Amino acid sequence: MAAMQKPRKPEEMYTELVRWARDQTLLASCSELLSWDEETYMPRGGVAHRGNQLALIAGLLHERITSPRIGDLLAGLEASDLVRDPASPEAVNVRQIRRLYDRKTKVPRDLLQEIVRTTAFAQQEWGAAYHDADFARFRPWLEKLVTLRRKEAQCHAAGRPLYDALLDIYEAGACSADVTALFGALRPEVASLANEISAARRKPKAGIFRRDFPVDRQRVFGEAVATEVGFDFKRGRIDTTIHPFVASIGPGDCRIATRYAADNFGMGFFAILHEVGHALYEQGLDPEQYGTPMGEPASLGVHESQSRLWENTVGRSLAFWRHFFPLAREVFHETLHDVSLEDFHFAANAVAPGHNRSQADEVTYNLHVLVRFELESAMIAGDLAPADLPGAWNEACARCLGIVPPDDREGCLQDGHWGSGMFGYFPTYTLGNIYAAQLFAKASEEVGDLDGAFTRGEFAGLVEWLRDKVHRHGQRYRAGELIERATGAPPSHRPLIEQLRRKYGELYGL
Repeated sequence: MAAMQKPRKPEEMYTELVRWARDQTLLASCSELLSWDEETYMPRGGVAHRGNQLALIAGLLHERITSPRIGDLLAGLEASDLVRDPASPEAVNVRQIRRLYDRKTKVPRDLLQEIVRTTAFAQQEWGAAYHDADFARFRPWLEKLVTLRRKEAQCHAAGRPLYDALLDIYEAGACSADVTALFGALRPEVASLANEISAARRKPKAGIFRRDFPVDRQRVFGEAVATEVGFDFKRGRIDTTIHPFVASIGPGDCRIATRYAADNFGMGFFAILHEVGHALYEQGLDPEQYGTPMGEPASLGVHESQSRLWENTVGRSLAFWRHFFPLAREVFHETLHDVSLEDFHFAANAVAPGHNRSQADEVTYNLHVLVRFELESAMIAGDLAPADLPGAWNEACARCLGIVPPDDREGCLQDGHWGSGMFGYFPTYTLGNIYAAQLFAKASEEVGDLDGAFTRGEFAGLVEWLRDKVHRHGQRYRAGELIERATGAPPSHRPLIEQLRRKYGELYGL
């Protein structure tokens, strides 16, 4: 008679699970690197091959995460004392891997691979359609992706709205009803402030950011600022692309991609600051926990809070420009020799409804997000046919922003998210703004005189506070709990409105 196998100790099972998770992350990082290359340097002729590469990796990842062995390890660990403390790294990792396992086992491998393969083509076609302002070229790919994402959502819905199943990918536990209520409270206050600013007699001087800013100098200036605020170029780099993003390849390799325009300083510079905020989060995660949920960001909303905080709360502050404007005048002397610090700062905070979300001012930005949330949730629900998107987009912009885009490049094609299959992502931008205002208010209390520090070019105090309160926790807490633990209050739109009213009231004399 064969000897019975001794039950394995929880510590041994946990070691095996972590080893599996780290291998899984390494394989996923290969996909991330291929995607970064696709968005930056890959020739268009490589799209079919790249789609096959990404689909193969996606299939391997799916096969590994849905292995019955992972289910057995999770079940054994969940019944052990190793996860007794819910905030311990062991409990966090088991809990979050269980969440991933349960999600992935509900999605057929062939559906997942079809999504990845289709996305590779759709991204390229979106880029071409964007360049030509030709929605008809992108339309069939949008229709395919909406169909595929609806199928994926149906695997998880279990009686919930399909959109909630996709939103949950990016913001765990969030639901469209709660987001709708939060955005509903925010919308009238933002619109009211925008109207007050529009009627104000005091205005920034026009055209300061639309002068000649040579791209090579923008690159030098942007990299200098990124270095000073804390981005580590020994562990990262900045390249160019159509739509800015950050790719976290792994510890020591975090890549920013941005875009420049010689006649639009704000487009390139604030995109860099935005992506630097994302990158500081990635570079601030605990490297000892790499490959496990404890070494991963809490949510996309929290991630966006970091980028929006550095782009707007810090990067558009007077204190920030007291330090960096002398360098800007040196780098762009011919362009800025006749511009004062005060006029430059006011221009950096000009408020006016515009067509482009990524270049929108702080006040009207969230109205852009509300438009996208409304439209993508309607497409996933089946209430809006993708073919009707341009008209629906124009109507929503007229209603929410009071303007209609001149073409589809400035309208429904301006963001690359839907070409990447990222439905459910857009709400995280406004959630990020809400979290950012609340975090910065608390940091100002606890760190001290941040304006004085920024004027002196000292940003480490804020970076370290964020690393202690946000970055180091990985996925220990869901977004709402993380914000409440960091600030002492649950997420609320009030700090954002108070921040905006205080800042723009002073600028515009309200």
